[in-house]
Amino acid sequence: MRVYVPVTLPGLAEAHKTGELGSGPLVAYAVTPALREWYVSEDMEELEYAALGQAALASLRLLAADADAPRRRVVVAVDVPDRAAVADPGSGSDQAVPGEVRVAGPVPLAKAASVHVDADDAEEDVAAAAGALAAADGGDGDAQSVVDGAEEHELLWFARQEIPSLVGSGG
Repeated sequence: MRVYVPVTLPGLAEAHKTGELGSGPLVAYAVTPALREWYVSEDMEELEYAALGQAALASLRLLAADADAPRRRVVVAVDVPDRAAVADPGSGSDQAVPGEVRVAGPVPLAKAASVHVDADDAEEDVAAAAGALAAADGGDGDAQSVVDGAEEHELLWFARQEIPSLVGSGG
């Protein structure tokens, strides 16, 4: 199963250093029955793109909690055994998050299929969105427009082999 793990650039650098995306369980996003119902599509490519979008929003939440992280959303696409990812209906919150799963155990970075990162020119919009996220969650329509502005930026695709360049540790 392909899962999309939200991180930040410092989180990706740590994963590069340790060789794994945390020790688990990790929050990730995947094509689940809840995501299929929410997105209402049978096209697997569209569904995977929707799961990637959910992970990008989760990465934005990580940025909102870490003022020192560069203002670029980061999502790592990883292939894990189906039994390793369990659908998690909202991790205890009232609102289920479509596509949210928990991945048990450590996830080796070597299993990454790709990494998706905002381009440099998205940083201003991503910074504004991270700052507006709490107000948007509270129902502020103007703040939601700011968050949506970050979502208008497509994440760039990088191969796993490009991670050292992304985190600044050489080629």
